[in-house]
Amino acid sequence: MLIDTHSHIYSEDFNDDIDDVITRAYDNDVRKIILPNIDSSSVKKMLDLVDQYPQICFPLMGLHPTSVGEDYKEELELVEFWLKKRKFYGIGEIGIDLYWERTYIEEQTEAFRHQLKLAKAYNIPVVLHVRESFEEVYAVVKEEMDERLSGVFHSFTGTLDQAQKITDLGLKIGIGGIVTFKNSGLDQVVQQIDPQHLMLETDSPYLTPTPFRGKRNESAYLIHIARKIAELHDISVNEVAKITSANAINLFGI
Repeated sequence: MLIDTHSHIYSEDFNDDIDDVITRAYDNDVRKIILPNIDSSSVKKMLDLVDQYPQICFPLMGLHPTSVGEDYKEELELVEFWLKKRKFYGIGEIGIDLYWERTYIEEQTEAFRHQLKLAKAYNIPVVLHVRESFEEVYAVVKEEMDERLSGVFHSFTGTLDQAQKITDLGLKIGIGGIVTFKNSGLDQVVQQIDPQHLMLETDSPYLTPTPFRGKRNESAYLIHIARKIAELHDISVNEVAKITSANAINLFGI
């Protein structure tokens, strides 16, 4: 069994064929899919999909850093509203994004810290978005770290030193399609990280792995990421599935 620990298959990219997408995932041994939220505009579509496939899809609640703007406090109030209303398996995706713009860096940091505190209050894990912001995210996480905080650095593309910092905090590392890209260099880093620290993800519809790069990503393609990690560590795909799925089950309680 494979678990896609980060997938946005509730997005409009899948409006026309979501049932086929779920079937293809299942046919490729992907039996559970974690759905991170973006902001107030994505909640309904995400929860509708969860209600349609409750044995496969597991929702997270959170405010994505690129959705942090002048109205971020209202957005955070909605996050809190939903957390009280129904079960979520984590807070995410949350973090700091300095790739798209830096206008709201202070607001991003405040929203991020607030949501880390929510995760601790609800005793659920966090899924961390880190884009050109590793040091900023790591500093806040380290300040907030205690026995109640667990989670994963999603879509990891960093260095071995950064990976060590993550695992020293007891957090997991999410590996997606970039590890299959020929010149990414991520394969050389992942080869040196014990699989016990890893979880698999697609980040669908983005970051499609080789050999489908350039096309819409979907959860069924997780198998190609698992095969790459198996190759890098000279172990079987079954072993990769066993280790990474156990990590996901233990972290998210699914």
